[in-house]
Amino acid sequence: MKNKKAILVIALVVAIGFVCLQASHASAKDTMTVGFSMSLTGIYAAGAAGQMQAYQLWEETVNNQGGIYVKEYGKKLPVKLIYYDDKSEADTAVRVYEKLVTEDKVDVVLSPYGTSIHFAVAPIAEKYKVPIIGSTAASVKLRDIKTEYFWFITACVGDRQMQALVDLLKNLKVKDIAIIYAQELFPRENLQYLDPYVEEAGFNVVLRKDYPMGAKDLTTLLSEIKTKDPEALIALCYPAGAFTITTQAQEVGLNPRFLFELVGPAVVVFGPKFGAATEGIATMGHWSPKGKWPGAQQFHDRYVAKFNKKPDYLNSALAYTACQILEQTVEAVGSFDWQKMRDHIVATEFQTINGPIAFSGSENVRTPAMILQWQKGELEIIWPKTTATAKPLYPKPVWP
Repeated sequence: MKNKKAILVIALVVAIGFVCLQASHASAKDTMTVGFSMSLTGIYAAGAAGQMQAYQLWEETVNNQGGIYVKEYGKKLPVKLIYYDDKSEADTAVRVYEKLVTEDKVDVVLSPYGTSIHFAVAPIAEKYKVPIIGSTAASVKLRDIKTEYFWFITACVGDRQMQALVDLLKNLKVKDIAIIYAQELFPRENLQYLDPYVEEAGFNVVLRKDYPMGAKDLTTLLSEIKTKDPEALIALCYPAGAFTITTQAQEVGLNPRFLFELVGPAVVVFGPKFGAATEGIATMGHWSPKGKWPGAQQFHDRYVAKFNKKPDYLNSALAYTACQILEQTVEAVGSFDWQKMRDHIVATEFQTINGPIAFSGSENVRTPAMILQWQKGELEIIWPKTTATAKPLYPKPVWP
């Protein structure tokens, strides 16, 4: 009998010790580590700035609230960002994500900047079964990535984006259009959908020409467009091209009634650079602080207060939205169990500063493609009507 009591006492002591050890382990966890690579230098650095700042703002916002509650640890954990410069190089980014997972052993992972680097790191998600919410990536080819751990929140994919643009032009009763495009992946991808949509709509294409990526002088091309006098100019460009076109269109006196520049007008520096000349310029994007989504205006105001400039209405908004999905997932799962996080993401509709988001396969199917337009120093959503924050400004005013 005494032996049985002794055994029971020993078992109880061991059990209590185990519980105490577990409790000690839980309480010892004092931060939630969040890893990613970022193009701090190299050709993508300017565009990546808005994404990096959105991540930093999210870290500050969460930590000002005491952190994220993680049930496994019975407390809120402050966020600690762990990141490295990928130098705008896909190979470097891949090595960074390998390091984050295998050496740094971060709790969760955020995405890098840009479509090409997203493509490069997607296999890492599948290899290690680590969930990653893609942010600043837009391509129909993202749908072809065979992964169960990588998702993309943007609605700015070529087929959906160009359909929205053509629908807007039809609504404006535009007839004559000119199309120019950079010889680069994303502009060409959009073009392959724009062409049949334009034909179906019955537009008269007065000019359709490409130009080399990185071209510094487009005055000859823009002057030719001027002689054609189209109602709308569609420029499928990257930010550098948008800056060149906006500058040199003024120089040659090209004043289309509608000007769409694919990528560029939403970047942080575009508004301050061109001032009143931005009026009426349209671009891709699907966010505005005036959108009827919880937290949209607050995000804008906190960003301005922290960085003394407006957020990038494309990259900054996408990046912060990805952070919100990650935050909500950790809180719901109550741990950093990547499999449970993955299962939650595929089954959940998230409420974000860009509205409700839900995934079918790897694609966000809840956010419609939209068109933004500069009006009175602000980027407004002008299409579709269901999410618009302002009516389209048409015709575009002449250059100041």
